[in-house]
Amino acid sequence: MIIKPMVRNNICLNSHPAGCALEVQRQIEYVKKNLKPEENTPKLALILGCSNGYGLASRIAAAFGYGAVTVGVSWEKAAEEKRTGTPGFYHNTIFDREASKAGLVSKTVDGDAFSDEIRSETVKAVREAAAEAKIPAKIDLVVYSLASPVRIDPKTGEQYRSVIKPTGQAFSGSGLNMMDGTIISVNVEPATEEETANTVKVMGGEDWELWMEAMDKEGLLSPETRSVAYSYIGPEHSWPVYKNGTIGKAKEDLERAARAISKKFPSWVSVNKALVTRSTAVIPVVQLYICCLFKVMKEMGLHEGCIEQITRLYKDRLYAAGEVPVDSEGRIRIDDWEMRDEVQKAAAEKMKAVTSENVFDITDIAGVKHDFLAAHGFDVEGVDYEKDISPVI
Repeated sequence: MIIKPMVRNNICLNSHPAGCALEVQRQIEYVKKNLKPEENTPKLALILGCSNGYGLASRIAAAFGYGAVTVGVSWEKAAEEKRTGTPGFYHNTIFDREASKAGLVSKTVDGDAFSDEIRSETVKAVREAAAEAKIPAKIDLVVYSLASPVRIDPKTGEQYRSVIKPTGQAFSGSGLNMMDGTIISVNVEPATEEETANTVKVMGGEDWELWMEAMDKEGLLSPETRSVAYSYIGPEHSWPVYKNGTIGKAKEDLERAARAISKKFPSWVSVNKALVTRSTAVIPVVQLYICCLFKVMKEMGLHEGCIEQITRLYKDRLYAAGEVPVDSEGRIRIDDWEMRDEVQKAAAEKMKAVTSENVFDITDIAGVKHDFLAAHGFDVEGVDYEKDISPVI
C-alpha cells in the first residue's frame, strides 16, 4: 500500500514503517558517536514508556551508547495487512532488530504498563534478559516515561482519565494548526476538582512508585539503582495551561514521588526541553511557542532533539563525575538552554509578532511540522513515500 500521513487536529492517525526505521537508526548512530561506557554507567536498564520520544531516546542511549541490556515496556498496536501499526510498534520492532544485530540483549514487553500483570511479565523479562547476557539480574537504571490519557488503578479497578485544562479560571490564548500554519484562538474552561484529581492519578507519581516497589520486592533493585522521570516547566505564558494547570498538578506529584523513592533509591525528576512529541502536539499554546523557540534556538546554535537531550542528560548529569547537579528543588535541568534569558526574550518577541500571514517567515513551523511527521515515520529523508510497501514488518 501507499502510506501517506493522515492528520486530524494535530494528531497523526497512522505511521510509516520505513521512516520509523530510519529515525531509530539515526538516533542509534548519534549515540554511538557521543556516548561510551564508563565504570558507573548502566549494565541493565528498564525503560517504562520505551516506544516514542524521550523514552525511546533513553533506551537507545542506554543500549547503543553504554552497551546496556534493556527491557522496555509500552502498549502498541501491531501492524496488519491493510493497516499500519502505531509508530511505537515500528520503533520497538526496529530497536530490537538493531540491538540483536549489534549483539545487545533487549526484551520488549507489550501491554498496559499500569497493570500488575505487565509488571509481572516485566519481572520475568528482566530475569530472562540478565540470564541471556550472563549478568546479575540487578537493574541499574529505571526510566519512567509513560504518557497516557487513561489509567486503571490496579488495586481498585477504577478507571481515571486525564485532561489538559487550567485550574481556577478559564484560559484564552493562541494555538496553531501545525499542518497549515493557521493561528487559532484557544479557549479552555477550568478543570473541576475531580478532573484535576483524575489527572494526577493518571500522570502523577503513584505508578512510578508502584513500579519501584514491585521491582524491589522481586530483588531486582540495589541501593545503587538510579531512577529518573521526565517533566516540563516552560515559560510563564504557558503556565495557566501547563505548570499551574492539571498537568502541572500531576508533575508536582511526580516530584513528590521522586522524593519518596529517593529515601531508598537515588531518583530524580528531569525537567526537559520543549520538543515535538505525540504528547506535546495536543497541548494548547505549546505548539506556537515551540515554533518560535525552535527558530531562536536554531539561530543561536542551541537546538536539541530528544536524542541530543537524553545524551546530555546521561553524559553531563546522571553519569557525570561527582554528584548529580540539580536545582534548588532537587530537579535535574536539561531545559537550561531553553530557559536562558536571551532565548526566552527572543521567543517572547516572536510570540507577540506572529500572525497567520508571517508564521512561516518568523518561526520554524517547517521544522516543527517535520519533527511531528518524522515522529510517525513521515517526511524522513531517504524514504520513497510513493513506493508500495507492506505495513507489516
